[in-house]
Amino acid sequence: MSEITAAMVKELREKTGAGMMDCKKALAETGGDMEAAIDWLRAKGIAKADKKSGRTAAEGLIGVSSQGTKAVVVEVNSETDFVARNDAFQELVRGIAKVAVSTDGTVEAVAAATYPASGKSVSDTIKDAIATIGENMNLRRSTALSVEDGVVATYIHNAVSDGLGKLGVLVALKSTGDKEALNAIGRQVAMHIAATAPLAIRPEEVDAAVAERERNVFIEQSRASGKPDNIIEKMVEGRMRKFFEEVALLSQAFVINPDLTVAAAIKEAEKAVGAPIEVAGMARLLLGEGVEKEETDFAAEVAAAVKG
Repeated sequence: MSEITAAMVKELREKTGAGMMDCKKALAETGGDMEAAIDWLRAKGIAKADKKSGRTAAEGLIGVSSQGTKAVVVEVNSETDFVARNDAFQELVRGIAKVAVSTDGTVEAVAAATYPASGKSVSDTIKDAIATIGENMNLRRSTALSVEDGVVATYIHNAVSDGLGKLGVLVALKSTGDKEALNAIGRQVAMHIAATAPLAIRPEEVDAAVAERERNVFIEQSRASGKPDNIIEKMVEGRMRKFFEEVALLSQAFVINPDLTVAAAIKEAEKAVGAPIEVAGMARLLLGEGVEKEETDFAAEVAAAVKG
């Protein structure tokens, strides 16, 4: 068993909201495995599934750009929000998003593409910007979506400038119908995705490992009821159906009209579009998602600087 450190207990508390002793016990019971400890706490009813640490190291901006039936969303990080508000940095991110539309959308392809304003690669242009602005930056993520016939709608939540913000969404809709009406429903669905962060478009597309993990948690929770196995099985199946409804885009209640599911809202929109609509893809990038902030002791830093 790995040593259970105070830092591990602190991290688990931040991710779950559980008490210190519960976190320590969870880590001890799971051999220090953080994800298993989260599931252990959930199974005991101590932690919520969606409780996460909101602290991230990454600042910067999300940028979106589109051309015809293709769109891209990129994340470019900086060290501070101050730089993210810098006009030169914003122009850089906007330019990278425009360049990205002509690539396959992978980080590698975008980084290697030529940045028109400098005549250099995007990667080298970022290096030049680091030297000019004086702060580390990097192209962290990039995703592109396209359709043969239809639209790829884009949405930036709380935009700080044209096509730039902290959260960007793409949603690809296949349809032969009216493109203006199609883009209108696409933008609404993109806003919904920004708000709910679905795991997949359809229930059957939810990652099998994620679904199995939820099922195991539900089994442990249901066993605590003391009911027979056949009843527990029905309880778990019922909870799994609800889980899929909550995390799959098309089965979620539409945030703009909760009386309808997203699938039903799209079906209604087909009247205005004049043709069937298929959701072919989606992408959602939240700035700094999955990056933990490195904590520092400011007093210790000052003391070290004085000694140095």
